Amino acid sequence: MSRPSRPSRPRLSTLVSACAVISALTAPLAATVPAAAHDTGPGPHSVDRGAEPDASDKVEVDEAEAAVLGQEHAEEHARARMRAEDLGEYSQEMRTARLESLTRSQAKQNAKFKAREFGAFKEYFPSPDFAVHVAQLPTGKVLMFSFERVETNPTKETAPTQIIGEENAGRAYLWDPSEGSGPGAFTKVTPPTVNMPDGRNEPRPAPFFCAGHAFLPNGMLGVFGGNLGGNHGAGAKLSLVFDPWTESWSLNEEMSVGRWYPSAVTGADGRILIMSGQSELGWGTPTPVVERFPALSHAVPTRKDDVPKNVPVDTFGAEAPYRHDYPHLFSLRDGKIYGLGRDHDQQWLFDPETETRTSLPNRPDAFMRNYGSAVPLPAGFRGPDSVLVLGGNRDDPNTYQLVGGQWKTKEPRAFGRTQDDTLILPDGTLFTVNGSFDIRDYGNGLYNPNADLKYRQTEMRDTDGNWKLGPAQRLPRGYHSNAVVLPDGRIMVTGDEAQQIANDPDISDDMDGSIEIYEPSYLHNGERPDLTSTPRRTVDYDSRFRVLTSTPEDVERAVLLAPTTATHAVNFSQRHLEVRIKSRGEGSLELQAPPSAEAAPPGYYMLFLLNEEGVPSIAKFVSFGPPNGR
Repeated sequence: MSRPSRPSRPRLSTLVSACAVISALTAPLAATVPAAAHDTGPGPHSVDRGAEPDASDKVEVDEAEAAVLGQEHAEEHARARMRAEDLGEYSQEMRTARLESLTRSQAKQNAKFKAREFGAFKEYFPSPDFAVHVAQLPTGKVLMFSFERVETNPTKETAPTQIIGEENAGRAYLWDPSEGSGPGAFTKVTPPTVNMPDGRNEPRPAPFFCAGHAFLPNGMLGVFGGNLGGNHGAGAKLSLVFDPWTESWSLNEEMSVGRWYPSAVTGADGRILIMSGQSELGWGTPTPVVERFPALSHAVPTRKDDVPKNVPVDTFGAEAPYRHDYPHLFSLRDGKIYGLGRDHDQQWLFDPETETRTSLPNRPDAFMRNYGSAVPLPAGFRGPDSVLVLGGNRDDPNTYQLVGGQWKTKEPRAFGRTQDDTLILPDGTLFTVNGSFDIRDYGNGLYNPNADLKYRQTEMRDTDGNWKLGPAQRLPRGYHSNAVVLPDGRIMVTGDEAQQIANDPDISDDMDGSIEIYEPSYLHNGERPDLTSTPRRTVDYDSRFRVLTSTPEDVERAVLLAPTTATHAVNFSQRHLEVRIKSRGEGSLELQAPPSAEAAPPGYYMLFLLNEEGVPSIAKFVSFGPPNGR
């Protein structure tokens, strides 16, 4: 009996590559998630392949493949090729099977977590947008914006980063949680039509994806930068404002320099500082120029009818020469802006009054962190005075606190992860969701949507600084993932266009994205306190104001939580403050406002009333101001 001829080395290499590609395109995610700390999880070939094909299925097998791989493995390759030919490069069958596998494995894993202690994931539903950017608006609605996809195969680049012309366009939607989770809960709010300076003369909705954003005191959202197209990410000079009260956009004067991946933060004066980002020349050209909106020549908008249109930026006195984009920016209780760069040796302090920059000590990890979280830690009535930096390095689970101008290495999480989103909850605890191995790498190689499943597991930190692993989310979400705290205390989890496309239940419809809802443990520990109404006027700093509640004696604490606006694992606006309860009346509480704009930059905050068990009321928005003048 003659042996089949041995394939050449090039043929073997081709077969190995084919195995990798077919595995990437057909394998759903594994059925379990490691629960133990520091567990590295299953290897790249530990996958649940779902239902086996019918034995009667006849396929044409490549004899050379069968000689090397065996008959059964070669038949698997043949079936995968047939599906790809019949249904496209990344078939609907693959997407549906992946989502079903994720749903099963999530349910199996989370059966061991009691909701009273760990919370629970409760809803999962389609969304019309990828939500590369999110903002919890003071109307209760959530703004989501990103780009029009140019590719439906998640193993390829889906964003129009390299495209010059009309296909390089932005899009935006509002989600109204009060309307539920169906298509009717979403409203399209298309950005203004612009003619980008790319030589094409092709007007299109502003390509503002991968911009920076922060809130103005009147509740409007400033959005700065975006994608000019080409050169691996060239910065746009766009400056826009979204008005949540009329649900419309306005254009302002362009910035002096393009910005792709910039950061933005609101200071005690109510103005937004804009830093970093790749310039209009393309990737590898970060700008050191710091700009400010609105310019000092214009008043800070504080009223709902004061809509910035054609308002300029101006240049801040100090530069910010960050080597890498999206530095973390925070306005702390001293009124200074803390600029914490991804590189360990680029930690700076900016003074909005003197327009100067001074150096902070190097972060002790001594390496560059790749899109990890940072959170201004709750610190009572006077606002945050420290920042906790975490995530951004798959090999480092440690957390690092900057306090009093010095760094401290704090309690580690279970494992290192990048692209994670860490939120401050109303009770002062922290919650980490999302994460991956690296940019567009979920643990099995670049652009391979099959994730190392430990990154689906959430983590939570108590008020003493101790971390514990929690339940698993349905989709792994890494690059471009997002999460926000809703006014009812639930967590909205979204983002990561690659995973959303890879698990889309119907890639042919207009619902490109998905939203998952997590209920923290405090929503499983009894009845909420009541919060009936709050002042409609802007409350002066350090003044007393009254809120109505039918359960005044049940209220143990009153807290303010700033609404989140976030992208790329950086959250530009988080803040948690305690509010003093001065007196209790029949059906009301008298509270004391934050002492100053340094404690709480002017704008809208979610006010929660909490009972002894830490269960929060449904929040209502309160506006504080006015901003500190020059």
